[in-house]
Formats: sequence, structure tokens, C-alpha cells
Amino acid sequence: MEKTGKCDITGKELPMTKLVRAGSIRPQLRDLIKKKYPEWSGEKGMISLEILSQFRNEYVKQLLEDEKGDLDKIDIDVIESIKNQELLITKLETDPDESLSFGQRTADKVALFGGSWKFIIIFGAILFCWIILNTYFLAKKPFDPFPFILLNLILSCIAALQAPVIMMSQNRQEAKDRNRSLNDYQVNLKAEIEIRQLNEKVDHILINQAQRLFEIQQIQIELMDQILKKK
Repeated sequence: MEKTGKCDITGKELPMTKLVRAGSIRPQLRDLIKKKYPEWSGEKGMISLEILSQFRNEYVKQLLEDEKGDLDKIDIDVIESIKNQELLITKLETDPDESLSFGQRTADKVALFGGSWKFIIIFGAILFCWIILNTYFLAKKPFDPFPFILLNLILSCIAALQAPVIMMSQNRQEAKDRNRSLNDYQVNLKAEIEIRQLNEKVDHILINQAQRLFEIQQIQIELMDQILKKK
């Protein structure tokens, strides 16, 4: 039959695997528990892992508040993910459900095409043909004679329209980069908190194993004493 114990906070009888001895709890957590349950001694007895997990989350929240002041949505999401034991998922790219406007789709396409070798080759070929056409083939009566004022006007109009469109696309890319940075921050923050809690859990396991070994040694000593007395 599995050995059980009593939680000093809830008073419930639980298996020893779901209980933690008060002496193995971090002092900061013990102080936090005492604030809410002043009648708890904090030195002896045991409390359930569920209660301890709740106070761990509360302690993490206080640490972040002391460091940053008021918590923003990013920190709250990290705390909730630890509390609910969920993975952090951030949508870095555009949601399939998110409907982009015509201007945003156009900006992305223009930026994609304007920054490609295809655009450079096509545009270079048009310029070359324009100059050759007005210099040699239509030398007697060109529609845009040297110094190609019409061509300069067209190039200026294209540059004036293309620049803000490309900037619109870059702004959307910067928003995606900010989301990536926020995602990295959340993952790093959660990893740091989880590592701290993991170290504490390992300490609890080592302490419980040492106590069980001590109990087993006591039983062995008692058995040996009984055997020696019989002899």
C-alpha cells in the first residue's frame, strides 16, 4: 500500500509522491505561504505539490513585478503558460484568417518585384531600347530627343511612387521582426523560470530520496538488532 501523508494547508490525505516537506521549500516561498496562511508553521509538516505550484507562480509574478513594475501582456502570457503547462506559440507570419487590404498586397508584390534581378534586367532593357530608339532609329524626328527629358520625368514618377510603396512593405516587415523579438523574449523568460523551478524540484527529489534512504537504514538497523538478540 502506498504511503500517504497529510497536507498542512488543505488538510487532505495524499500520497507521499504528491507532497513536499516544508523544510525543503525555498525560504522565499515559505514566507509567501506564511503571509496567506499565518497558522502554518513553515518548518515541519508537508504541503501538496498543487499548492506549492500555485505559490511558485505567485512568486514568479512578484519577481517580475519587482523587476519591471506593472506587468505587460507579454509577461502575463508567460506566467499563464507556466501555470497551465502550455507551450508558447506566437504567430510570426500573417495569419491565414487575417485579410490583407489591397494596398498591403500591392505593396508586398511591388517590393518583391522591385528588389529582384528580374526588375533590374527588364528596366535596364527598356532604358537601353528607349535611348537607342531616340538616338539612331528616330534620329531625324525622335519623340524624346537628348537629354531625354520625357524619360527623366517617367523615371522620377516611378521613383516617387515606388519609394513609399516599398516603405509600406518594410513597415510590415518591421512589425513581423518585432513579433519575433517578443517571441524570443517570452521563450527566454519562460526557459529561465522553468530552469529555476526544475532545480528546485530536483532538490526536493534528492531530499526525499535521502529521507527514504535514512528510513530504510533505520529499518535495517532494527532488523539487525533483532537478529543479534535472537542469537
